[in-house]
Amino acid sequence: MATGRIYDQLRALKAQNKSGFAVLADPDKIASADVPYLAKLCNDAKVDYLFIGGSLLMAHQMEECITLFKAESDIQVVLFPGSPSQVTPLADALLYLSLISGRNADLLIGQHVVSAPIVKASGLEVISTGYILIDGGVQTTVSYMSHSMPIPADKPEIALCTAWAGEMQGNHVIYMDAGSGARNPITTEMITKVSSHIDIPLFIGGGISTPQKVYDNCKAGANIIVVGNAIERDPTLIKDLAAATKG
Repeated sequence: MATGRIYDQLRALKAQNKSGFAVLADPDKIASADVPYLAKLCNDAKVDYLFIGGSLLMAHQMEECITLFKAESDIQVVLFPGSPSQVTPLADALLYLSLISGRNADLLIGQHVVSAPIVKASGLEVISTGYILIDGGVQTTVSYMSHSMPIPADKPEIALCTAWAGEMQGNHVIYMDAGSGARNPITTEMITKVSSHIDIPLFIGGGISTPQKVYDNCKAGANIIVVGNAIERDPTLIKDLAAATKG
């Protein structure tokens, strides 16, 4: 079992049937001048984590964003990398993602081999993450960049078996994602099916834009709600979305 400050927090949420909120920031889409404002909104809303990463960004953009954010906030920063180059010791933890819903060997183990020396030397808390892509009604950046088919939205049993496989292979958390720009969020039926049958924390992301959807997902068993696109469009949503995880 993994150990580390952040993973211990995640395990506690699972054990207590509670939920937390993570803002997903893509440094490709946020200007440096706007990072202090984002940090203030996150502080005021008592956001649990800042997830940071993207499909295309360069390492120096990520490091600048983290530095600016940490200058204004004590919220823990977790890397959500889109490539091996997106690793920096300036963060607090790293989601070491394996795309277990796809059949792309490079995203199951290939990129991990490339990044292993960097990750090992970084000193980051490493959280092994079974990443499951769910059909969100439109092709997303994740499906395009990964060359992988998402699990059909109406097949919760396939999602569960995939999550079981990840758990039994040693993943520390399961992250089900409808992808950036998803038209349809993951159903509460699928969330309940997976959450109630795994013993590790469950993250849910993609297509979440209202406090009611956040609340419903938490009630269904999500331990961390991750929102990116909706906040990019309207950062003031952070307060209401974060509050809904405490309901």
